[in-house]
Amino acid sequence: MFRALAFGLFLGGLLVSVSAAQAPNSTPSGAGELVPELKFFESFIGKTFRGEFANSTPEKPMFDVSRWERAMNGRAIRILHSVNDGEYGGETIVMWDPAAKQIRSWYFTTAGFHTEGTFTIDGNRLVSVEKVTGNENGITEVKATSELTPAGVLSVKSEYFAKGNWVPGHTITYKEAPDATVVFK
Repeated sequence: MFRALAFGLFLGGLLVSVSAAQAPNSTPSGAGELVPELKFFESFIGKTFRGEFANSTPEKPMFDVSRWERAMNGRAIRILHSVNDGEYGGETIVMWDPAAKQIRSWYFTTAGFHTEGTFTIDGNRLVSVEKVTGNENGITEVKATSELTPAGVLSVKSEYFAKGNWVPGHTITYKEAPDATVVFK
């Protein structure tokens, strides 16, 4: 159940909190710009974000931490994330695909499944569709919409396709958290 709920967190980590000011592109992977097709994500690079699940409670907290890095000389973005300090996590590579003329991603998880996705950007809104391989709960596809609020907080809502039906996924609200850490156990 937890893996099904946490699934699609790539998106939870993907569009977290876009600020009006562009952050410097300084990361462990080196300084430099992103390719033009990935400029939308520039303000995320070098930052860490923490998101609370809508169903999180003090008794049973559920949170996601994601770290964004420039990769492959600016031709890619690397996103690491973990849920509840390592209960679940993943790594994503986001790149522009010139042949398909779209942003694509590859997400690998500590649960042993992976996804391949495509993205559409509409203003401050990001819509993704991910094909899933190897999910033990029968999830074969994930759709997510991420939307920025006027206050700079990002809400991410997902839905999963499993056993022939679309079902509600998770809702997460993210804020920048410079002291948060991605944990893999």
